[in-house]
Amino acid sequence: MIEARHLRVLRAVAATGSFSAAGRELGCTQPAVSQQMKALEASVGTPLLIRSGREMRLTQAGEALVRHAAGILAGLTAAEEEVAAIAGLRAGRVRLVSFPSGSSTLVPTALAALRAAHPGTRVSLEEAEPPKSVELLREGDCDLALAFRYEGAAQEGEWDDLVVRPLLTDRLVALVPERHRLARAKSVAIGELAAEPWIAGCPRCRGQLVEVCEGAGFTPRIDFATDDYPAVVGLVGAGLGVAVLPQLAVESVRPRGARMVTLEPAVRREIVALTLPDLAQVPAVTATLEQLARAADRQVRDARR
Repeated sequence: MIEARHLRVLRAVAATGSFSAAGRELGCTQPAVSQQMKALEASVGTPLLIRSGREMRLTQAGEALVRHAAGILAGLTAAEEEVAAIAGLRAGRVRLVSFPSGSSTLVPTALAALRAAHPGTRVSLEEAEPPKSVELLREGDCDLALAFRYEGAAQEGEWDDLVVRPLLTDRLVALVPERHRLARAKSVAIGELAAEPWIAGCPRCRGQLVEVCEGAGFTPRIDFATDDYPAVVGLVGAGLGVAVLPQLAVESVRPRGARMVTLEPAVRREIVALTLPDLAQVPAVTATLEQLARAADRQVRDARR
């Protein structure tokens, strides 16, 4: 195996013409230079220098190795500098996957703060709901996933292989037309909406809606279903039905023509950031996690005002 330190010694000997001069240039002794040259010749299995008195001449193999050494050492230097830049957050890349309401609320605040603190770190964003986002993380197609799971619906051990950073707890709220009989109520039990036409959200939220309604003794009549939260809010605002949405989703949209009412008993989802254990050691990923946590704290504080 050829070592970089041996190549540096070979270049110095070729440039200066002697072990002593090479030692002075490299800051080491003449015997140390000699030993490293012997080690290099043993590694390649052929002489690299012809020693004639005090003069040194390169063999054909030595000339070839010196010619390649410049590119090899330059590449190593560039690699060392790039790794140092990534470790020091002067560079780096993070591939982030988020569900839509997280993309419109937590992610912008977090990424703006990250760019201000570490302008050399680049973040790409793709949208996907869990469990698809978690699959992308496990398959190596992203570095960080913003995901959620509903209380009581978590499967045992589903994220045991991942690093889980809890961010906030998001409560579900009822959304009714502003002229609805319950629009001015402080809270509403989901059973009070049993006879209403329903507008459902994403497949996972839709499943949660059906489960909550069935727990209250009825099956919702779903007239409209869409993954687009603004569309859900627009349909409710037009008087076409009622909905139950995560509060974070409603806050990301101006609910024109619709009223948000507290749902009782409370139904919540846990919002988390997920990554792989090895990726959690990467400085750019760690910095992004920290900014997502700060954005979530800010979101909680703003909601309490």
